[in-house]
Amino acid sequence: MQYKYEDYLRSAQYIREASGGFEPEILLILGSGLGALADCVADAASVPYEDIPGFCPSTAPGHSSRLVLGELEGRRVAVMQGRMHCYEGYTAEQTAYPVRTARLLGAGVMVVTNAAGGINLDYRVGDIVLLSDHIRLMGDSPSIGTNIKEFGPRFYDMTYAYSPRLRQLAREQAEKTGVAVREGVYFYFPGPQYETPAEIRAARVLGGDLAGMSTVPEVTAANHCGMEVLGLSLVTNMAAGVMDKRIDGAEVVQEGNRAGRRLETLLRACLPHM
Repeated sequence: MQYKYEDYLRSAQYIREASGGFEPEILLILGSGLGALADCVADAASVPYEDIPGFCPSTAPGHSSRLVLGELEGRRVAVMQGRMHCYEGYTAEQTAYPVRTARLLGAGVMVVTNAAGGINLDYRVGDIVLLSDHIRLMGDSPSIGTNIKEFGPRFYDMTYAYSPRLRQLAREQAEKTGVAVREGVYFYFPGPQYETPAEIRAARVLGGDLAGMSTVPEVTAANHCGMEVLGLSLVTNMAAGVMDKRIDGAEVVQEGNRAGRRLETLLRACLPHM
């Protein structure tokens, strides 16, 4: 199934009615173990994904599967407390569906966060990494199929997939708040299995600093429809083969919960200036 423009309009209208006509400026996507920020939204309206036409439920651990709309740090936000992944059986178009819907609601900026494995040998668990770019060698694009011209052109540029302006803003606010950040390239693996040590070595050779199973379809769709993107990863584990141990999914969520407060501090500092 491929969605039509009318499907997105229907979804946007449902959310608008469910939230009392709310029009967000910023879409904020919270990754594994990072959903607590949604509880800080003021005057919030909460809409389960299952109730929104076209949305798919999020089944990943640590994802609450709801859209929270309200104010955060003086900005009107739509917060995805949980996201969809291709490994859940969804297409790239389905995982990116909320992004295009948020664009119709008025969001011009997308902030996307994720839990990721550290490929870069200088990284440590708990590091926050500002995304400068990504690599996708596998997995579909959300733009496969008939182009919906109301969102953007058939062929579109990805040179500045992650906004230079927003990256500079994040660096400045990180310095002001004392939150240390690194900067790196996210390497997309569709999952759900974690990568093999050989795959991680190959990703490192190709320039990847982080490994993850999300983010790229959403960022791709956001660029197609003209949104500025800020991407932030939290290193919740070192990728396969970096350490002589197995990767535990429960530990990934736990580390996200443990270190997520620093990421929350940085995001809240950035929001008023976006």
